[in-house]
Amino acid sequence: MKESRFERLSCLAVCAGAGGLALGLEEAGFDPVLLLDNRAVACETLRLNRPQWNVLETDLLDFDPADHQATYDVDLLAAGLPRVKASAAVARENSTEEIRILDATIMLMHGVQPRALLIENVPDLVSKPAYEPIRARVTAELEHLGYRHHWFVLNAMDHGVPQDRKQGILVAFKGDCPDGFVPPAPDTDPSITVGEALGASMAARGWPSAAAWAAQADKVAPTLVGGSWNRGGADLGPTGSKRSWARMRVNGGTVADELPGPDFPWDPSLGTKGMVALTVDQAARLQGFPEDWSFAGRKTARYRQVGHASPPPVGRSLGLAIRAALARP
Repeated sequence: MKESRFERLSCLAVCAGAGGLALGLEEAGFDPVLLLDNRAVACETLRLNRPQWNVLETDLLDFDPADHQATYDVDLLAAGLPRVKASAAVARENSTEEIRILDATIMLMHGVQPRALLIENVPDLVSKPAYEPIRARVTAELEHLGYRHHWFVLNAMDHGVPQDRKQGILVAFKGDCPDGFVPPAPDTDPSITVGEALGASMAARGWPSAAAWAAQADKVAPTLVGGSWNRGGADLGPTGSKRSWARMRVNGGTVADELPGPDFPWDPSLGTKGMVALTVDQAARLQGFPEDWSFAGRKTARYRQVGHASPPPVGRSLGLAIRAALARP
């Protein structure tokens, strides 16, 4: 764990998943008083990496902050919520699970009364007209509670993550807190490429083509997609993503059990069968997780956690921007 020079602030993390957002916020000086998730394997991952964290396996819809006094008046309520789908946004009845969880997070503000709120979701939630009824409902409730809010979109590739991953962000501040929030600015350094991020790991077992592969993998990764928890195996995303991976000579239709060894037959002329596949740990590096962060469960469950996570470096950037706003006189 990195040492922080900051005064430590408090955080309640809901829908915490594998801890990507909470880890980034920790680096920005926010310590969680409680983390919630409804998946046992995600809670196991959190406890595995941070035994000192207070982790509660429960559905957000069943959570009552009155039973957890430490959550009241925290500095930040943070939520990396399940992805709100476009079809849900235009549905006549907003009863999908994703929207119910978004609504539950906003209603949680009544009982928690945090100084600030951070919600991370799909960029369309911020930018597309089809989502305007959802934004309007959220805005009305926040204003009713006395919070000022900001909607914006950022891309993880602009914050040290080797992945083209746009994220929709909602940040809000209690009315008696300082104003003047400024979204985190993009890094001035060039984006990290897939080859730069994974070249060393590809060579770790003696694969002789690792350097050649890394040299041609000279772009950022497409958005990693965790996929459904209810069906299918692990792969790197939909058809468009698989085509992007194929251009970097990566088989995006599967996730490897191990890194390529000295005898791996890399021959892209054979199609995906002759391409290298990424491991779960390599996918985690493309999300910006540190090398010592472990994921519980079997391969598919581990990959699902990685793909659904919010990249920790983005969480750190957002955390620093939020605490800077909270510290203004």
